[in-house]
Amino acid sequence: MRRNQAELIGDMIRKVMREQGLESPLNEYKLIQAWRDVLGNAIASYTTNLYIKNQILHVHLTSPALRQELMMGRERLVKNLNQYVGAEVIVNIIFH
Repeated sequence: MRRNQAELIGDMIRKVMREQGLESPLNEYKLIQAWRDVLGNAIASYTTNLYIKNQILHVHLTSPALRQELMMGRERLVKNLNQYVGAEVIVNIIFH
C-alpha cells in the first residue's frame, strides 16, 4: 500500500516547532545573529548588548552619534531585519 500524503521534512519540522512554541525563540535568535550581517562589522563593533523583549529589539550602543543616526532609519532597519529572518519578529527598535 502506497502513501499519497507525503510531506516535506522541512514543513514537518516547522509544524512541530510551531506546535511546541519554539518557532518564535528561534526567529528571535536568528534576528539577533543577523544584526552584524545586516548592519556590517563597523556598526556592530559599537554594539554592546542586543536583546528582544515584547517584539522590541533593544540595542545598547557606545556611540551617541551612531545612536542618533540609527534612530532616523529605525523603520527601515526593522523592515530589513525582519526580511532577513523571513518573519515579523520585531515591530520596533529602542537604542540605549
